[in-house]
Amino acid sequence: MPLSILVTLVVLGIAGIAVLTKWLGMSSPKRFQTEQDVIAAWAREFPETPVSDVTLCQSGNGALVTTALGPGLVWAMGADSTARLLSKANLTATDTGLRIDLPDYSAPHVTLTLTKAETAQWSALIGASA
Repeated sequence: MPLSILVTLVVLGIAGIAVLTKWLGMSSPKRFQTEQDVIAAWAREFPETPVSDVTLCQSGNGALVTTALGPGLVWAMGADSTARLLSKANLTATDTGLRIDLPDYSAPHVTLTLTKAETAQWSALIGASA
């Protein structure tokens, strides 16, 4: 097979996969719809730490959880999610929400889009427990 035909097939194949992925909605960022979604995401990271309360943000891209070990954060990372405990976290209010600096090299900071009311509520909940 000539190289020009092979290159054309590869390029069209990759473009087709990208279009199909977008069309099927598989490229959409994760959004938490319910508290059960948040609890399941938390349990994947911390299976032995049960959640006693969930505060889901309005945008659906994150949630604050209350555990026996203190407050925790579950947030969307692309089509997946991750979670961290917020012990020793530093909070900074931004124009669009909160920046949470974590003592963790794998997730040094998280920027969440929150309303003004959510920013105040989350700051109080994290500050009171952390």
